[in-house]
Amino acid sequence: MASARRTWSIPYRPTPAFTPTTPRPFLPIQPYPVILHSPPLPTPPRKAIHAAYALTTHLIPAAFPRSVPDIPLPEIPSHSTPTPDRQTQVASLARELIEQRACFAQGKLYGDHSQKPLWNCVNRYVRTDNLGSGLTLFLAHANGFPKEIWETMLRSLFDSPAAPLVDEVWSWEAVHHGDAALVNAGNLSGIVDWQDNARDIVNFLLNYLPDDTAVSSLPTHLERVPESTSEVRTERGYSRRTLVVVGHSFGGTSSILAALNYPKLFSSLILVDPIISMNDLFVEENYDHIYKLAFGALVRRSTWPSREVALRLFKQSPFFAPWHPEVLRLYVDYGLTTDIGSSVKLKTTPLQESLTFADAHVSKDVGELLDKLDGSIILRWIIPAPSSHTEERTEINVWRRPSNASNIVFPFAGHLVVQEAPVELAHDVAKFLLDKYGSQAKAAL
Repeated sequence: MASARRTWSIPYRPTPAFTPTTPRPFLPIQPYPVILHSPPLPTPPRKAIHAAYALTTHLIPAAFPRSVPDIPLPEIPSHSTPTPDRQTQVASLARELIEQRACFAQGKLYGDHSQKPLWNCVNRYVRTDNLGSGLTLFLAHANGFPKEIWETMLRSLFDSPAAPLVDEVWSWEAVHHGDAALVNAGNLSGIVDWQDNARDIVNFLLNYLPDDTAVSSLPTHLERVPESTSEVRTERGYSRRTLVVVGHSFGGTSSILAALNYPKLFSSLILVDPIISMNDLFVEENYDHIYKLAFGALVRRSTWPSREVALRLFKQSPFFAPWHPEVLRLYVDYGLTTDIGSSVKLKTTPLQESLTFADAHVSKDVGELLDKLDGSIILRWIIPAPSSHTEERTEINVWRRPSNASNIVFPFAGHLVVQEAPVELAHDVAKFLLDKYGSQAKAAL
């Protein structure tokens, strides 16, 4: 049980002086200039994961235009290439991706904003005996994982005393991840900007999230709300919802950036080890870390003869060893898709995962702006076991905006808290919801 696992909180630490920069402005979101062809869902409907919550999957148009230009996708050297040669070629590609992203950040990468249509995919888990509290959870995943990666945590949350508070959960998928990546395969660019994921999140919350949770069924392609509704949400937030975002790593950083620009939409942010930097990205230590991640994604295996073989090999890998077994099964079931014959491959390609690691610039923008986050937004930081690369940064970040904030350290988990400690995470989320929203929900009944 989670209660048997020792945790603690990081005490207050003042923010040290750091060299300020000028974060990029948030690129405005515009309506698509043409009527879009609505693609089908790439995978069939699924059964509910819990008796109290119905499950459906939906598509929405992503934010338009993109902040990045449309760049051809580079090719990863084939696994058939002799190992030493392939290692050298992949190392060169990893550096090229990082340098390309740096050129974009410095305004040296030319090209118009991409206007290719892209789609986000979301899972909706809605309470079947809708109690009408309006409490809505929005889950934003880490780099490399599908929207279903949260479901072990969700099952535990749905079994907790906090479950009656939660009317609805939306599990998000970035355009280049999971099922969304399958839908968008022909239109993805060879450069990734985390700001676009934040803009996509805002686009959904502002323009496509239905007014309330009482609607029992929704179309596969969610309808855009009236412009007047979007304007009211921008100025005053939701009239019949209370939004709590749980964002992990890349998803947590994206969520903070969204909240910095549209604070009225957010009641709380539960931040599971988001990637935030206050330092120059190209000092040796930071560059080496980014390069290691980008290179590691490019060299990883992406195809297997079957899901059973993939699961067996994953269980033998040190990377997957700390994972909760149910989360590993979810990753095999929903992070992979059928390839040729009975073989399977990753939905999120190694290239797109590497491109995401190569963009560390938004983490610096968020680090610059964190103390300006609206004080009315409740912050709950969930931090893993400290490491040499993150410990000092994290101890500072959790108190950058000290009002209305709390934190907890999970020393029994690494950065992949959702994968390694989903039950403990669910218990902390449940306690947070009961503490912050329990009395509010009772008043609504």
